[in-house]
Amino acid sequence: MSVAKPLPHDAARLHVTGQARYVDDIPLPQGTLHLAFGVSRIARGQIKAMTLEEVKTAPGVVAVLTADDLPFANDVSPSVHDEPLLSDGPVHYMGQPLFVVAATSHRAARMAARLGNITYIEETPILTIEDALAADARFEDGPRVYEKGRVDAALTQAPHRLQGRIEMGGQEHFYLEGQAALALPQEGGDMVVQSSTQHPTEIQHKVAEALGVPMHAVRVEIRRMGGGFGGKESQGNALAVACAVVAAQSGRPCKMRYDRDDDMIITGKRHDFRIDYDVGYDAQGRILGIDFTHYTRCGWAQDLSLPVADRAMLHADNAYLLPAARITSHRLRTNMQSATAFRGFGGPQGMLGIERVMDHVAHALGRDGAEVRRINYYAAMTESADASGGGIFDPKKQPTLSTEDLASRGAVRASSGSGGSARFGGAYSAVPEDAENTTPYSMPVTDFILHEMTDQLLDTADYDRRKADLARWNAQNETLKKGIAFSPVKFGISFTLTHLNQAGALVHVYQDGSIHLNHGGTEMGQGLFQKVAQVAAARFGVNVAAVKITATDTGKVPNTSATAASSGSDLNGMAVQAACSTIRDRIAACLAELHGCSVEEVVFDGGDVRVGGVQMSFAKAVQTAYENRVSLSATGFYKTPDVAWDRIAGKGRPFFYFAYGAAVSEVVIDTRTGENRLLRVDLLHDAGASLNPALDIGQIEGGFVQGAGWLTTEELVWDDTGRLRTHAPSTYKIPACSDRPAVFNVALWNAANPARTVYRSKAVGEPPFMLGISAHLALADACSACGPHFPDLQAPATAEEVLRAVGRARG
Repeated sequence: MSVAKPLPHDAARLHVTGQARYVDDIPLPQGTLHLAFGVSRIARGQIKAMTLEEVKTAPGVVAVLTADDLPFANDVSPSVHDEPLLSDGPVHYMGQPLFVVAATSHRAARMAARLGNITYIEETPILTIEDALAADARFEDGPRVYEKGRVDAALTQAPHRLQGRIEMGGQEHFYLEGQAALALPQEGGDMVVQSSTQHPTEIQHKVAEALGVPMHAVRVEIRRMGGGFGGKESQGNALAVACAVVAAQSGRPCKMRYDRDDDMIITGKRHDFRIDYDVGYDAQGRILGIDFTHYTRCGWAQDLSLPVADRAMLHADNAYLLPAARITSHRLRTNMQSATAFRGFGGPQGMLGIERVMDHVAHALGRDGAEVRRINYYAAMTESADASGGGIFDPKKQPTLSTEDLASRGAVRASSGSGGSARFGGAYSAVPEDAENTTPYSMPVTDFILHEMTDQLLDTADYDRRKADLARWNAQNETLKKGIAFSPVKFGISFTLTHLNQAGALVHVYQDGSIHLNHGGTEMGQGLFQKVAQVAAARFGVNVAAVKITATDTGKVPNTSATAASSGSDLNGMAVQAACSTIRDRIAACLAELHGCSVEEVVFDGGDVRVGGVQMSFAKAVQTAYENRVSLSATGFYKTPDVAWDRIAGKGRPFFYFAYGAAVSEVVIDTRTGENRLLRVDLLHDAGASLNPALDIGQIEGGFVQGAGWLTTEELVWDDTGRLRTHAPSTYKIPACSDRPAVFNVALWNAANPARTVYRSKAVGEPPFMLGISAHLALADACSACGPHFPDLQAPATAEEVLRAVGRARG
């Protein structure tokens, strides 16, 4: 079977040889124009006058467009039409596009765009959380609140109580391939767009709106991206729309790509957060009540900020049962780049908040952080069908358990001998006896496996011995201090906007047995195409080399959702499986009739087809079906079952299932400078019955490093005027190869998904990102070794911040 095999990325050879073609590599037709934006030099105000004569007469310039020159909608927002392509008067952030230049070369367009003479009526920008709260600058009328239990009473009655705050910065996507688009005008006013986008259908929609044509007049294609991480879910709209509008007006192909500096100045980042907490707990560290307040700077336009902030609230519990919890979220409008989707989509920010609480409680009690975390886990399952033993599952042959079935089969409380609290003596239950095993948004947790995963990881990582060794090291060394930390991940899988949980596919089988496959997912380096090809090959019982995946194309599969929310393999894999099963069943029915046997006697395996006692090649079987006038083309469709979510009430089941993971990180810091290094990392991650272990391990490694980068070296800095100062590789530090730990152990948890997903796999795009939280916790642990006080390490934990935390620990 093709699934579960650690096959290389389908374009690996093309990547390393430089043959892989991206948007910027597409040969251009003669006469192609190149575009660049002229952008604002202030963060807030009104355009008083815009003199563009020098721009228009610059070498190579063919056209200059302002908002008044746009024929139809002046909007590129993915949500509420609050994001004009070109400013129509107001200026909302430094870097906002004001006009667009079309020239005969990329350089000519960029040079000319800098010649605009703009005068403004400047206003004081809203930049900080305090500024936004004072001005009541929000994207909703007031804060959003989710609540479970009697929070105030729980806090008042708790034996112990503490308050604190953690601030965490945003993050630049820093995809290797920058934003790019190419528009090719067609006959009859149609438009073909090549766009580096995670959401081809949204590009199609926004281009059609900008041109005043139906969506069927616009076709969007993308073969691959050189990274996306959420930054190409909505941020590519502006380039594609600008190219299409100028192409329609000029009749010439138009191309636009941002240079790295422009990309960082114009596009949105991860949302930065401030989280305040008030927590009540008992002598063992069990949380009895907690009150979170989330503040996030959303930037100037709404973009995807509301669902991002929602997901931060939905992951404020992470892996922990909170009997009484209140989460209050303020979504603040500020004069900065519009913050946007980024791997984890708010989940990492919410998780970091509760992980800080666990560390703070552990420090206050003088207990081990892993122990306190384990005490607060959700209840473990005594049994869950299909959830153990690993292996590959055929969804047609496996029973499906509903939420009610799973709940009735035993969400039991873990104690010594029933789910694994034995590591800490088995002296407690995982949850209070009267507590329901539900999240703060009322979703039952029926598949919790972190008790077993925690035991395995702490054993294989030799956590107890190493922690003791570090204590001895720290006692003997004044300058260098080491830290070690454990952190778990429970991440919900599905789009929280329910209707996005759907996908389509188109499959053709040709007379020679070769298979042509198309689906709505996009390839950004994560290996989605290879995984989906493996699913198709498995359904036909052929080698994956027989399957050809073509570029994602809105003309082949319509109405696609973004490749986001870790849903690419789940949604598109199931849609492809459905299409392949339709064709396979047609072939089987034809062969069964010809050979006088039952359909059940037709078996597809190993590149052959067995019909009763006759064996033939798959190609021969296909040829036979074709000659008997059997359709060898089919569409497939899938919609995620059992999801329903009321975001206003904060109640429901927003996720189909949870993916789990656990991490142990060890670090060393220099207490004189704050310099620090990752020494060793051990990861255990739950990918279900992995479709491709090699690709999944690669995603886990990359996700961890990117998550650790967010919380350590990657710092975004705006000055008091709203200018982004960290807008180039020279001033913004992503992790490099030298930053990876010398010892980096990664393992997959061997258990199939109890939810009916494609071959019982689990999503693996976003969940590993949050394993990087353990690096930040380990740095905090090292800082704690410097003195008796809580170090209150903030994020990102740059060398300067580590040094400050050392000072706070020493008091």
